[in-house]
Amino acid sequence: MRRLGVAALWALLATAALAQPVAVPPFASKPDMARSDYDLKPRQIAPGSWVIEGEVADFSRANGCNIINTAFIDTGDGVVVINTGPSRLYGEQQRRAIERLTKAPVRKVLQLNLHPDYFFGHQAWADRPTEALAGTIAGARAEGGAYADNLYRLCGDWMRGTESTPSREAIDPKNLPQTLSLGAHKLELMRLHGHTADDLVVLDTTTGVLFAGGLVFTERVPTTPHADFAAWLASLDTLEQLLATGKAKTVVPSHGPVHEGLAGLRQTRDWLQWLTNLMQTSAERGLDLGEVLRTPVPERFAKWAAQPAELQRSLTQWYPRYEQRVLAAPAR
Repeated sequence: MRRLGVAALWALLATAALAQPVAVPPFASKPDMARSDYDLKPRQIAPGSWVIEGEVADFSRANGCNIINTAFIDTGDGVVVINTGPSRLYGEQQRRAIERLTKAPVRKVLQLNLHPDYFFGHQAWADRPTEALAGTIAGARAEGGAYADNLYRLCGDWMRGTESTPSREAIDPKNLPQTLSLGAHKLELMRLHGHTADDLVVLDTTTGVLFAGGLVFTERVPTTPHADFAAWLASLDTLEQLLATGKAKTVVPSHGPVHEGLAGLRQTRDWLQWLTNLMQTSAERGLDLGEVLRTPVPERFAKWAAQPAELQRSLTQWYPRYEQRVLAAPAR
């Protein structure tokens, strides 16, 4: 076998690290506002594990603002629900969808971060323990009113009767990581950072299903309003170790197709590295925000959902900080 030269080897490794496409299945649900019906369709992805997939898209009235993957695990000793969707109506229909598939009681509802579609369905679960990291609860309380205003504007009647209702029970980060043994399943809870200041990740070590929350986006531009880019990249390294060792196999991102292996993680890392490099080099060149906003994205990102809106939001929020850092740096 011909040996690769050093330059060729590095090129091969670099190509492997770039975003590779993941097939996006057709959106299974057919939301119908006239009937107030999200048409939620749970899909089993592993023994006891179900996902209710949102559209790989941006918020819109056409999809009911249902762009998040929620999930539930029927452990054999009760059900664990993961995220409750963008509205009270979604939470109610999520609950009915679960009850159609299992008569087991819901033991707890986990909210993975502070963004609204992770917890705006909590009203439907008022009689069950709703849990999140303490920092997530504080952030959701602080920003819940603004989230509601925005989603009412974007989603219209889908939001009727929805109020911001963050989780009631705080998970103390000092107790993480921890393993919950419920029935036939062992759920490992971890606190990571980067997409937000407190990203709860759930790994079902029994099935290898990793509920990665907002740390992994697949075939969709990542949202960054609470991002810490360096911490996010470090968290992706942590998740990669779980996948590389075989402890995790199936990845459930909050946004984008469920998939096997590293593809979604690598897409997210590739985007974050490209975005931060774009902002740094543009600031060093003295480009203004308007010029940066006109920069074309690489072809591998061009067809991702929420493009170009999420890129524009990220640049508008973060690029001025890069400019400020460059301006404040000592002259060489």
